[in-house]
Amino acid sequence: MFTGLIEEVGKVKSISHKSGGISIDVEAIKVLEGTKIGDSIAINGVCLTVVQLYKNGFSFDVSQETLNRSNLKNSKVGDYLNLERAMRVSDRLGGHIVQGHVDSIGKITDITPYGEHTEFKIQIPDGYKHLIVEKGSIAIDGISLTINTIENSTISINIIPHTIENTNLKHRKVGDSVNIEFDIIGKYIWSMLEKVGLSNKRDSLENLLSRF
Repeated sequence: MFTGLIEEVGKVKSISHKSGGISIDVEAIKVLEGTKIGDSIAINGVCLTVVQLYKNGFSFDVSQETLNRSNLKNSKVGDYLNLERAMRVSDRLGGHIVQGHVDSIGKITDITPYGEHTEFKIQIPDGYKHLIVEKGSIAIDGISLTINTIENSTISINIIPHTIENTNLKHRKVGDSVNIEFDIIGKYIWSMLEKVGLSNKRDSLENLLSRF
């Protein structure tokens, strides 16, 4: 479990192909503190397991399923990755509950500076619009962010200078793909509504109550 507050931006040192996936070595310092082999670290919002530790980095394996669902399949040496260690029970939940289970890949369609802040517009894949709400939470490359507006299947997000400087967003450009994890609470609510036949908005509260 993660908070979506990025601790460090790591850099891809090497990539090796394995049967059924790839292995990536990442240069990092801060997230190594207290980390052991077998621990979980969110890599661009993907929960992955540390399989080797080095003085100035670590490595992790990425399965084919994870490659299919995330932008890690586009990784290359020199790329910057958002890193966050798994939260402890005693930690403050400064962002929102992020599982590290990426739902889909979005596309940056516009980046516009507004004074010191920057607005990112991200296109959400078809079939996921029901999971986004204005002022709701979303994880973009593992970063806990708030949706400002929604237009069709495109969301706008306001990024403060601190977030730009301390995540890989400062290296992103229009056309780049980003990992998306929708709010787990919203996903559970939608799943429950589907199970009782209320995912169609034409159903009313009275219809729901009549089922109990």
